[in-house]
Amino acid sequence: MKLSTSVRPISYLKAHASEVIRDIMETREPMIVTHNGEAKVVVQDIRSYERMQHTLALLKLLTRSKENIRRGNVKTMDEAFASLDARMKAYSDEKI
Repeated sequence: MKLSTSVRPISYLKAHASEVIRDIMETREPMIVTHNGEAKVVVQDIRSYERMQHTLALLKLLTRSKENIRRGNVKTMDEAFASLDARMKAYSDEKI
């Protein structure tokens, strides 16, 4: 992704909104919008945004997992499955 080719002033976005949306949807490349010469916002298609959020969530999980391992906060596979079984049983025993 070449950011230098995707920087536009807000006036361009206002004047060409439909074209900008179409281009972003086709290329999946974000656009940086400037206001008074400063980069202010990024416009991107929803699928790319959702993918990025999913990736960030996975990275957070990995980071937490590494931290738990470093602290020694781990369970054996048998302990983990026993804990899940207990949770599932408690859930199925709840009266709705």
